[in-house]
Amino acid sequence: MIHIYTGNGKGKTTAALGQAFRACGHNWRVIMIQFMKGDPSYGEIKSAEKLKNFEIYQFGTKNFVNKNNPSKEDIERAKEGLEFARKIIETGKYDMVILDEINVAVDFGLIALEDVLDLLKKVPEETVLILTGRYADEKIFEYADLVSKIEEIKHPYQKGISAIEGIEF
Repeated sequence: MIHIYTGNGKGKTTAALGQAFRACGHNWRVIMIQFMKGDPSYGEIKSAEKLKNFEIYQFGTKNFVNKNNPSKEDIERAKEGLEFARKIIETGKYDMVILDEINVAVDFGLIALEDVLDLLKKVPEETVLILTGRYADEKIFEYADLVSKIEEIKHPYQKGISAIEGIEF
């Protein structure tokens, strides 16, 4: 099964974490590979440490990525993340693999769409793969069993409210 959570609304990573939390409750082995995130203070990192069957690995920096001029480090980290994901999927060790913000990494040119499509072709039938992030390319949809597009209707940012610990990170 391949799931995609995309769209401009809040909740894509949160939906994937909900699936992970549910899967862990049934003793599934779950791994989340985060692209473009490199800050260990995210709440999901702290929560995952408390679960015996959920791991999170970050392949990003603490800085925001400039879409028009990504740093060499941003590109290298994203490519490392994709290679790590490929190896993890090949092992078959995990029941669920979450590639968090991979759609954005593709849109920003950090990794090639073709490399992600190649990865999707190699996902074992017994593995649930979840891809999150805005800007999911429609070519990825062809491999998906489930696609959810989360639409923003209203957000606290519109009122000038900054990111809230425990909600946005």
